[in-house]
Order: sequence, then C-alpha cells, then structure tokens
Amino acid sequence: MTLSLGHTTRTSSNILPLTFFLRHHTHSPLPHQHGPCCVFSATELRSFHRRRPPQRGGEQVRLPCGSSLPLSRLLRASPNCTFHNSRCQISLLLPHPSSLLAFQKRLLIPHLGSFSALPLSSFHHEKFPFLNNSRTFVSDADSGLEEDCDGRGVSGESRVDLDEVHKVCKVIDELFALDRNMEAVLDECGFQLSHDLVVEVLQRFKHARKPAFRFFCWAGKSPGFAHDSRTYNCMMSVLGRTRQFETMVALLEEMGEKGLLTMETFSIAIKAFSEAKQRKKAVGIFDLMKKHGFKVGVDVINFLLESLGAAKLGKEAQAVFEKLRDRFTPNLQTYTILLSGWCRLKNLLEAGRVWNEMIDGGLKPDIVAHNVMLEGLLKCKKKSDAIKLFEIMKAKGPSPNVRSYTIIIQDFCKQKMTGEAIEYFDEMVDRGCQPDVALYTCLITGFGKQKKMDMVYNLLKEMRERGCSPDGRTYNALIKLMTSQHMPDDAVRIYKKMIQSGIEPTIHSYNMIMKSYFMAKNYEMGHVIWDEMHQKGCCPDDNSYAVLIGGLIRQDRSGDACRYLEEMLEKGMKAPQLDYNKFASDISKTGNTVILEELARKMNFVGKFEVSNILASWVDMMKKSAKRREHTNSASQFI
Repeated sequence: MTLSLGHTTRTSSNILPLTFFLRHHTHSPLPHQHGPCCVFSATELRSFHRRRPPQRGGEQVRLPCGSSLPLSRLLRASPNCTFHNSRCQISLLLPHPSSLLAFQKRLLIPHLGSFSALPLSSFHHEKFPFLNNSRTFVSDADSGLEEDCDGRGVSGESRVDLDEVHKVCKVIDELFALDRNMEAVLDECGFQLSHDLVVEVLQRFKHARKPAFRFFCWAGKSPGFAHDSRTYNCMMSVLGRTRQFETMVALLEEMGEKGLLTMETFSIAIKAFSEAKQRKKAVGIFDLMKKHGFKVGVDVINFLLESLGAAKLGKEAQAVFEKLRDRFTPNLQTYTILLSGWCRLKNLLEAGRVWNEMIDGGLKPDIVAHNVMLEGLLKCKKKSDAIKLFEIMKAKGPSPNVRSYTIIIQDFCKQKMTGEAIEYFDEMVDRGCQPDVALYTCLITGFGKQKKMDMVYNLLKEMRERGCSPDGRTYNALIKLMTSQHMPDDAVRIYKKMIQSGIEPTIHSYNMIMKSYFMAKNYEMGHVIWDEMHQKGCCPDDNSYAVLIGGLIRQDRSGDACRYLEEMLEKGMKAPQLDYNKFASDISKTGNTVILEELARKMNFVGKFEVSNILASWVDMMKKSAKRREHTNSASQFI
C-alpha cells in the first residue's frame, strides 16, 4: 500500500498491564493475579514473525510453544520489555477537493460529482442468519460503523412487479387509519396475490406491525391464495421485531397445524426472545420444536447461545449451557460462542475460564476463537496483551487473517493512531493477506474522523485498483462521515452513487441524511429525504419518526409533529423520546386542546402513562386558562 511514507518512533505510556493470569483449571474460582507489563518496540514486533533478533537492547521475549495454551501461559511475558508505537507521518497524497456544492432544490436528481470514481458493485439481499456454521463472528469492527442490518431475512431474490407492490402499499398507507376501508379497497383493486408480493409488502411495513398484520390477515382470506412458510416466517419476523410475542407464538402454532414449520421459524422466535432478554422463553422454544418433531441438536443450541450472547446475555448463555451440557456434546463453536458472550460483557476472567475449559475438553482454539479473544482484550483496553496475543499468532499460529488485522487496525483508528493502523495494513499485505472491503471501510472511517479527506479519497481509489468494490457499509460510512461534518449535500451525492452502484440504501442511510438536513435547518430537504425514503419502499423505523418529529418541532410545526406522532402509535410503534413538556407547551400556544386530548388518550392506551399524564395536565391548564379568559371578557362586557 502506498499510504505509509515516513516513520518516527515514540514511547507509549498508556499501555495497561495484564491483570488476569488464569489458572489452568475449569471449575475453581479464578482469582486475579497481577503480572508485569510487557511492552514491545515496533522493530521487536516485526522481528518475531521474521525470525530475526531485536535490533535494540533489552531482554528478548520468549514465546510459548503454540497458542493452544491456558491464557495464563499464552499471554505471560518477560518483565523488562518495552513497547514503542511507531507512527506514520502521512503527507497529502491527493488535494482535498472542495466539499461545498451549490444548493439545488431537488438534490436527488442532479448528476454525480466527485464520487464518480467509485466502482460499481452488484447487490444481493442478505439471507436470514440462521445456524451459521461459518463461524465468522462478524461485529462492528468490520466496518467501524454501527449500523442496523437491513436484510431481507426470509425472502430471497424477489421476482415481483414493484409497481404492483407500490400500489398495494399506497392503499395501506392511505386507508389503514380509516379502519374498515382498507380491506374493502384492497378487494376492489383485484391485486394478483403471490408469495413474493406478500413478502415484499410485509418487508415495507416491517417496523409497522399493525398495518403489516392486517394486510397479512387479509391476504390469508383472499380467494385463491394461501400463505406458505415464507410469508408466515416474514410475518413472524415483523412480530418478533416489534415484540408482539403472544401473536408470534400463536402464528407459530398455526403453522404447526398446517405443517408449514421450518427451522427458520424457530430461529426467528429464539432470536426475538433473546433480543428482548427473555431467556426462559427463548429456551422454551426447544419444547415447541420437540412437540412438532424437530430435533434439538448442537447447531440449534449454538444458535440459542449465540443469540443470547449477541443480546449481551453472556451470563445467561453460560447458565443455559451448564443446564444443557449433559444433553449434547459441545463443539469448538459452542465454546467460541460462550467466549464471545463473555467478551461482549468485558468479563475477561470468565472468558479465560471458557478458553481453558475448551482446551481441557481437547479442543484447539482456531483463528475465530483467537480473533474473539483479541477483540475482547481490546474492548477491555488491554492493548499490550492484545499485541502479545497477535504476535504469538504470527509466530506460532493460527496465522492472523484479514479479520485479525481489521480488529487491531480498528482499535488504532479509534484512538486516532492512523499511522500505526497503516503500518499493520502494510505488514498484512507483505504477509500475503489481501485486504477486504471491511478493512478498507475501517480505515476510511478512521481517516474520516480525523478529517483527512485526502486519505479517504486515496483509499477509495486503491479499493478500485484492487478490484475491491465498496459495499453498503462503506457507503454508509461515507454518508456518516459527511453528515458528522455537517455536509448533507455531499452525503446525498454519495447516496446517489450508492443507488447507481446497485446497492440498496438502508433505513440508517436515510435517517443520517434526514437528521443532518434538519440539524442544518434545511427543513425542505429534510422532507425531501423523508419522501424519497417512502418512494424507495424503505419502511420508516422508530428513529426515522423521531428525527422527523424533532425537525418539525424545531420548525415550529407542532401540529404536524403531533400528526406524525399519532401515526406512529396507530402503526403500533413506540413513542419517541421527546421533551413532552416542551412539545405540549408549543401545541398549547395554538389553543387546540382537542389534539392534546386525543394524543393523551392514545398514549394511555399504549401504556405510556407518564407521557399521557403530562399531556393531560397541559390540557387541564389550557382549559382553565380559557375559562379565565372567558370570565374576564364577560366581566369587561358587563362593565
């Protein structure tokens, strides 16, 4: 890579020592033992995998004989080592292009500008993640950007007429609130229902469970159409996402009666309960599986443990494992999942115990397990220990892969140590490990946060030269970069290039751009983005409505904000976190008590009692104020 130009050396004083030497024992309590801090120079680190002695004084580190060891031996090092971080001085390889564009009223239509050099790529809908044995354990480190994965889930490649889908969605949007009319109009329109069409419509209302469920029920009663496993699973996913568990389980039982259950059905239920932190109900799905003749094997148990761990229920996942361990034979993936769960909770003591238990069971930690531990050490700010583990991997195996380097490089980028990040990138390429999109996205995010836009453009250019096309996360990282620097016009240009490249924007893409425009007080373009999101068939989520409602309030359009707030509640969505006292105060200035009364009633109906009380108190104040004014006016007329 051509990004590292000059190197200087400095001493790092913020590297923490290893504080958890673990005994090679499985069930005994594992006390904390404080060990010496082991730090390396950059020259020493490179010398390990190149098999040459360090080029500076000090005691040479002796590596253990392989990485299939207890952590107490794996990370133990000599007491007199020092670590010097090498920092790259990066020059301006490309001139910084001007980021300010002339405002255009309809910015979504004009031609592309400076991002026209971005390569094209095809888009494939993400499959629903179920019983994934690839053991990749992908996390936010892949891109340096936290983002909701807006996959299609249960549906595959859609072959439906999108114009027909749009017509159906328009009927639902316009008539859902009128209660009785929606189904009648859908009947009159004579739509040719197919499973693809139903799945596509449900996807467009995946955050709005009430209209989605009404459409699902209407479709099921339509002549000549019967739901299959795909449409049921899609509706299950919507109900699980919105935590309508009673209806979700009833639908599961209905599928069982019709013989439509699949393993994916159970995976949706397990994941939904896990995300809601309802461990017992997630485990209870096993009983339903047995009831309907499905086998509960190690892959299913691993999926449950992984779902619990992803919801930061590592302790609960461990408890489930202990309860079920006599009923199945744990494999390497089982222990790696438990290890990941504890690392998410930053509990290195328990992570080390699981590591040692894995080895006691005759299982050798592979590259995935090492990467999980590497990321766990960095999350707990044990950088020196992570570096030791990384060097041991290079010297004794398993050899670091692109994911390993991404984990290390992302940590350097978070600390604005982009020089060190580039050093590791160069080292990775020298070792014959090819960078992927996730790694480039991580570097783009790191340089972008430091406003080194010349490096961002250079990385994009290099990606194209290597035949590594940006994906959805890369584009979203660029959009986030532009919106964080209050440059929404540039964010829209990236959005347009994203669509031109055949990549579907996610709800996160729209939310970032819309919020950026509202923060810049460009309310017109904020509404254009909202409309564009609907036209592209992207279902607004809770955050979308919160951004729009907040923008309307700042625009002194409290009446419209109230209308969208009611729309959220009617769709079965959660009310956003707002300053409802200020919101009610703004509405009170209009003197319209009917709006607040209706909103207070709906808030009470959905269980938002505190918000309902706030709004009701403002209604009372408005009525009392109106009576006082009437009394004063009457007295004035009498005088």
